[in-house]
Amino acid sequence: METEQREISERLESATTQLEKMLSWLEVRQGALSGEVERISATVEQSRREEVLTEKLAAVERELGELKASAAATIVTPMRRTVPASTSEMLAKHGIAEGPVDVRALDAALAGLSLEQRIAVKTQLLRAGAIA
Repeated sequence: METEQREISERLESATTQLEKMLSWLEVRQGALSGEVERISATVEQSRREEVLTEKLAAVERELGELKASAAATIVTPMRRTVPASTSEMLAKHGIAEGPVDVRALDAALAGLSLEQRIAVKTQLLRAGAIA
């Protein structure tokens, strides 16, 4: 009976040792599997982020296209580039030719006019691009 108990005890010890080895192997395997799951979830999150960014990019490209289309549709009417004949004649009498006008020479030429007339002449020259 004593030998039988000893054999049973040895078998139980052997089984316990094998179970401990199996348990440690399962713990290692579980750690490896959880790492794979984390990598898979990170990949899924990254692909979702890419989808969101792709959608945002498409929206921005649509908005840019709309803005370009509206800018093309809005044609700015060019400003008048000619000076009325009366203004040209008055400037020619004071020695100011066509083209860029010197502001000091212009002020001297307009000295005999009223304030409203000087403003009108300078406004015409600004529209024509003769003065900046």
